[in-house]
Amino acid sequence: MEFRLLGPIEVIAGSGPVPLGGTKPRTLLAALLLENGHVVPTARLIDVIWPDDPPDTAKAAIQTYVKTLRQALARHGAADVILTRAPGYLAQVPEDALDAARCHDLVTRARAAASPQEAADLLDAALALWRGPALAGLEATRLAGEAVRLEELRLTATEERMAAGLALGHHGRLASELAALVGRHPANERLRGQYMTALYRLGRQSDALATFREGRQVLVDELGIDPGPELAALYHAILRGDPMLQGPPSGHGPRVAAPAQLPPPPADFTGRLAETTALTGALVTGTVQVVAGRGGSGKSALAAHVAHRIAAAFPDGQLHAELRGMSEAPADPGEVLGLFLKALGADPVPADPTERAELYRRLLTGRRVLVLLDDAADERQVRPLLPGGGCGVLITSRNRLGGLSGVSRTDLDVLDADEALELLERIVGAERVAAEEPVAREIAELCGRLPLALRIAGARLATRQRWPLRLLAGRLADERRRLDELAIADLEVRAGFELSYRALDPGARRALRRLGHLGATEFAAWIVAWLTGEPAAEAEDTVERLVDAQLVDFARVDDLGTPRYRVHDLVRIYGRERAEAEEPAEDLAAAVGRVLGGWLTLADQVSADAPSDEIGRPAPVITGAEVSPDLAAQVLAAPHDWFDFEQPALVVGLERAAALGLHELVCRFASARLGPSFLGVNRFASRERITQAALAAARRAGDPHGVATMLAELGRLRYDQDRFAEGRQVLDEALSAFRDLGDTRGQAVALAALGVICRETGRLAEALHFLDGATALLGDDPAVHYPQRVAASVRLERGDFPEAWAGLENCLRGYRAAGSRRGEGLTLRTMSLHHRATGAYDQAIEAAEAARGIFTRLGDPLMEAYSIRARAKAEIRLGRIDVALPALEQGLSLCQAMGDRWGLGVTLRTLGELHLASGQLDDADACLTASLQLWDELDVLLWRARTERDLARLHEARGDHEAAELALDRALKIFRDQGAREYGELKRR
Repeated sequence: MEFRLLGPIEVIAGSGPVPLGGTKPRTLLAALLLENGHVVPTARLIDVIWPDDPPDTAKAAIQTYVKTLRQALARHGAADVILTRAPGYLAQVPEDALDAARCHDLVTRARAAASPQEAADLLDAALALWRGPALAGLEATRLAGEAVRLEELRLTATEERMAAGLALGHHGRLASELAALVGRHPANERLRGQYMTALYRLGRQSDALATFREGRQVLVDELGIDPGPELAALYHAILRGDPMLQGPPSGHGPRVAAPAQLPPPPADFTGRLAETTALTGALVTGTVQVVAGRGGSGKSALAAHVAHRIAAAFPDGQLHAELRGMSEAPADPGEVLGLFLKALGADPVPADPTERAELYRRLLTGRRVLVLLDDAADERQVRPLLPGGGCGVLITSRNRLGGLSGVSRTDLDVLDADEALELLERIVGAERVAAEEPVAREIAELCGRLPLALRIAGARLATRQRWPLRLLAGRLADERRRLDELAIADLEVRAGFELSYRALDPGARRALRRLGHLGATEFAAWIVAWLTGEPAAEAEDTVERLVDAQLVDFARVDDLGTPRYRVHDLVRIYGRERAEAEEPAEDLAAAVGRVLGGWLTLADQVSADAPSDEIGRPAPVITGAEVSPDLAAQVLAAPHDWFDFEQPALVVGLERAAALGLHELVCRFASARLGPSFLGVNRFASRERITQAALAAARRAGDPHGVATMLAELGRLRYDQDRFAEGRQVLDEALSAFRDLGDTRGQAVALAALGVICRETGRLAEALHFLDGATALLGDDPAVHYPQRVAASVRLERGDFPEAWAGLENCLRGYRAAGSRRGEGLTLRTMSLHHRATGAYDQAIEAAEAARGIFTRLGDPLMEAYSIRARAKAEIRLGRIDVALPALEQGLSLCQAMGDRWGLGVTLRTLGELHLASGQLDDADACLTASLQLWDELDVLLWRARTERDLARLHEARGDHEAAELALDRALKIFRDQGAREYGELKRR
């Protein structure tokens, strides 16, 4: 019997709900159950039921209600639940029969759980006990406090469940639930903090910060308090982007034997919970299920595991056939039918295959038999083996068997990271894996989390007990020998791929070889067109044939509507092996060259449509790469998005080209086009890989101009990474190389980049020296506006306002004449800074908004963030804090997402100014201190001085005059040494 308080008051017996009478008997029972095991005085019960004006007959009525309840419970075998004990009554219910007690126990156990998953399971069980508001349906004001107590228990369980879910990384699925919870409990700081955490982990930093602000306002308005230290600390951690945050037979027909042919269940089967649940649920209803996947994905293991789990649901037997679909001699379905018929007791077995199929279906009509068909070749092999309704059929195949109607399909992917680790633990031993868990996870990734590869790796370790795991990881790290390492006894990953490869037509084999040789993991069909020289439509058909063969996976449709595909790492390595064994090296190099040519042709079109303002290098002439008009139009419509999607393939393709000796093409691509393509998205790792590959290729080829060009590109990359000292060192080397070559344009590139680095680090006089030098070398070249614009910004920093403005106006005219929208946007942003420095705040806002509009249209989120900050600074000067704060938080999120530490430091400093202006001194301190730390890391003296000046104002506001004076002295010294305008401004005060 179950007693329920967590919702409407109920008592549930084996036969159903126990009738408890009207509201008053239910209220009495609730009062007793809330004090389960303790005496409740009669006077208390009267007060609960009649709180205001109890009748004279109240005591007698209580006795009647108790009698009624006892009789109702006795009819269900629970006569001793309510006992008479002076001065009242006592309920005596086992703890596990009372939902409120069970809920409390589950919450308590969850707090002591050994893992978040265990806690989550216990809390799910606790919350599942709730059927509505506690004590629902009672009109007992005296029990309202008890109802509140129970609801607090529910809220606690909910908070703990959210915490466990976040610990398990389920922030994506919890975010909407937390939003609703915060809406119902706006003053609950723990739920609000959990919601902020979920939002931050989803990349919604600005929403997380806005959630804090809303909560702070609620607390101030409703309770007159500020957020507690835990929530405030979380806010500051989000602000600075703290990395720590992230059925029986019918009886018809002849007597049928009950065969039991299932293969043994896999002893070390791991994972696949969702697939197992779905397949078992579907098969027991008598359906046909196909499990498709590449060789080694664990199809047979899953099928055997599922079949054994549901065998009892098929009392008339289980049939199994190994169809050898990928072998040179697949099983003949007529022969399989003969074996099945013998197992079912048929005698004689007809010789004709059609008659065999008819008898097979007749024997199984109305029976419950499970049929497991492993490794099917195609639909023609399977169709004769399908029985009638009522039987379950489980088919595994490397093909999806799309021609079979009325079946459900499960596409089997690789294991997830934890499942892969668990499989290794089962084979190698949990203690051994735990001792080298990071290495074990590395082995799992090197195996591509493919079950067969993991089993082979595990078996090798299990038979070599003295091997440290790192030894095998080192062997697997070498792609050239990885497939050799993934073999033991009769198990071999390569052999499985070989079967699928040999079954392909020549065109699909060539595509797989060249994809493997290129090295791309994710790709669009046009890459196959470039690799093979096929027309685009034929290349798409080729890719689909590879998908059908389970050698290529459909990955996703990107935001531009393009299907993208993925090659498993081990399949890619196999494809490269076949390419190098079967094709001439010059054909493979030509194929890679065509891919680079296609990318570069598209990049040229993008640059022609929206030129960069930087000093570029001449573009190479590319031939042999055909780009369809549809593809070109798609790229031009969203160039940054397109290059973002293409980056993984582009990077490995350029690295492959560099390794093949195509160094001139790679160098020109990297310097003339790749840098600008990445400007808007700060893909530092990709740029690093390509630039280093191109530099190494130029050095191997003995090409001094290529070396100088890539040194300059590397220096510009170091600037974009905020690694200013390294950037200057590399650019000095590039400048010297260009001078030796007599390349004036190359010298201008290096000088301009050196000038930018000096400006960012506050070395203003030196910056002008470099920038004016670049300007002189470029003469009338339209590219001269780049160093002129940067020089104007330096003069602005020095307080040379008229000269700075004249330079900016000249640049704006030049960029507009050249059609450089990016250059125009950058100039407008600098003009906004000029307006603000001279007190023209409205004009500053107007110029910043114009710049922001340009960068939004160009798809450049980084410069959009900088423009947002420029406007916010002017809004602060005008006292419009409410307008500036969300804009700055948006800009902060963008800088955080882009990995832009310089922009992060500037924005944090501006947020500090804002909080200082609005009297939020603690928030100002947190922002300014974080900003100061970034300037120290970046060695940016001028911005350190500006932040020290703000900190001096903060110390003054707190009354710490000594600290204020020290901070101001440090700022003045830097301003004086750097020749910054602020020195004169502060001295005049």
